Amino acid sequence: MPATNALRRTLAVIAALPLLTLAACGYGSEAKDDDTAKVAEGAEKIDGLDSVRIGYFGNVTHATPLVGNQKGFFQKALGATEAKYATFNAGPSEIEALNSGSIDIGWIGPSPSINGYTKSGGKNLRIIGGSASGGVKLVVNPDKIKTLDDVRGKRIATPQLGNTQDVAFLNWIAEQGWKVDAQSGRGDVTVVRSDNKVTPDAYKAGSLDGAWVPEPTASKLVAEGGEVLLDESTLWPDEKFVITNIIVSQKFLAEHPKAVEAVLRASVDTNEWIKANPDEAKEAANRQLEKDTGKALPAEVLDPAWKSIELTDDPLAATLDAQAEHAVKAGLLEKPDLNGIYDLTPLNKVLKAKGEPAVDDAGLGVK
Repeated sequence: MPATNALRRTLAVIAALPLLTLAACGYGSEAKDDDTAKVAEGAEKIDGLDSVRIGYFGNVTHATPLVGNQKGFFQKALGATEAKYATFNAGPSEIEALNSGSIDIGWIGPSPSINGYTKSGGKNLRIIGGSASGGVKLVVNPDKIKTLDDVRGKRIATPQLGNTQDVAFLNWIAEQGWKVDAQSGRGDVTVVRSDNKVTPDAYKAGSLDGAWVPEPTASKLVAEGGEVLLDESTLWPDEKFVITNIIVSQKFLAEHPKAVEAVLRASVDTNEWIKANPDEAKEAANRQLEKDTGKALPAEVLDPAWKSIELTDDPLAATLDAQAEHAVKAGLLEKPDLNGIYDLTPLNKVLKAKGEPAVDDAGLGVK
């Protein structure tokens, strides 16, 4: 294959790696601005900025910005610089907003981070922190599937071809010694690419035997009678893997380092508060979800979903690299160059000031 064709194929496949579709589909409204931020009287602007525009998804895996918005952590850290927010339904739309300058900083999943960085030749974004780990499960119909071996021959949904959960499921299938064509989803298991908005109804109608999905879709399936057969966290070292991280445009990072540091400080403070006040934090997140999406999550969905997500300032860089390798092994991606995707210097400065240990970029940081 000529080099130019190989490059085109690589970029085309990478473009098919959107955000895990829990965030990507169904619980947020695309780029809905929130102008209700309150600026403290007498506060000063940071870096001379009138505002910092923060993007995230209306989703429990984005608990940090949900709670940070609702409880005012970001506004407090930014002083007289207004914290403005936009919510998104899809990873590509948030990357597009970052590229266009419509947002400055965003909470997003690993696949669109890889996507955005690689498509731009490493020129548009940096991952500057972690936010959440876990929250992905294989939920099945207990009448049809009782053991992991029973998954063979069944119809199992993932959110989208090449998305984070799709790659994880294909990798798990390969580890069982089973064969599936990644593009078509046909083989020893039938992989059905199904939008998380419709997966619970498809399961209820009997057209799916199970699904490898993130929260809160997993808990929605359980509410419909499904049972958790496997928690993806059990497949990872220390049961941790990145599900949400923090990105910033390289231009904004270079021009406004104090603002970036303020947002990271607010993120760390928010995570600390959430861990110390889990019940109040859960309620705050649900209030913000209702504000952002028009619909709060019922307790039977929110409670188990909340428990399965672990907040972390550490971006768990080694697991993002492993996720990219899994996509390569599945034949969905030619090996990307992720060198320079991380710049954890501002976060480690914040952590040091709080007496916390530094986090690692797994050798993928800015040189």
